[in-house]
Amino acid sequence: MGMDNKGNYDQDFVADYYDVFYDRQHRQDVEFYINYARAAGGKTLELGCGTGRVLIPTAAAGCDITGFDFSEQMLQRCRKKLAEQPEDVQARVSLVQGDMTNFRLNEKYSLITIPFRPFQHLITVPEQKACLQCVYRHLTDHGLFVFDVFRPSLPRLIDTKYLMEMDVEPEVELPDGRRVRRTNRTAAFHPTEQYNDIEIIHYIKYPDGRQERLVHSFRMRYFFRTEMEHLLELIGFKIIDFFGGFDKSPFTDISKEMIFVSRKAD
Repeated sequence: MGMDNKGNYDQDFVADYYDVFYDRQHRQDVEFYINYARAAGGKTLELGCGTGRVLIPTAAAGCDITGFDFSEQMLQRCRKKLAEQPEDVQARVSLVQGDMTNFRLNEKYSLITIPFRPFQHLITVPEQKACLQCVYRHLTDHGLFVFDVFRPSLPRLIDTKYLMEMDVEPEVELPDGRRVRRTNRTAAFHPTEQYNDIEIIHYIKYPDGRQERLVHSFRMRYFFRTEMEHLLELIGFKIIDFFGGFDKSPFTDISKEMIFVSRKAD
């Protein structure tokens, strides 16, 4: 992710509560990306690996994988989770801290992935191009580049009702007795720049009765299908598959995902 849009991802509480909510969602994307890693026949590079939600199951499935993230707090949490895995799983993983718009690793990869929307934190076209150029440089000649972005919902991009907190998630109790509830809201619309300011709000109740409200704020860029197609082609990629869901369903008017599978153009 471009370092000018790291928001407060590098604050401890973001990593603390990330797994609490996303591990419970059982998103279909984990198995989707594992299958591509298995088929790659070589090493995988995952950009925006976070706490290892996709990375660790991929390593457990027998794949060598490098996880890349700019947040040292996220990587620390990933290392902690990885330490609980068998030694052979740990041996398949390398972790790197850096900026996904500007990196040089001494390796090329059979598969490069960006799961669960980190690409959408790249707000400007120069950032997006820089990231894609880094991917291109690190991909083997016959390797695959696979990533997902959400399909824009037009009402969410402009309707002022989304300025109110909504999508209240069920309260979760942690092993130490903390109870956490999470909501989200759009803090501001930026239609001319094609991004929104987003807030994810955590309400924490401690066993001693103390309460806390913590806000994770960031900018989220949205893309349209042909825009993304043009970006990929501009950098030198050829799209070989395009899906509307992690079950590899076709992209339709009701699809919520846009999943691109590409390789270097001939």
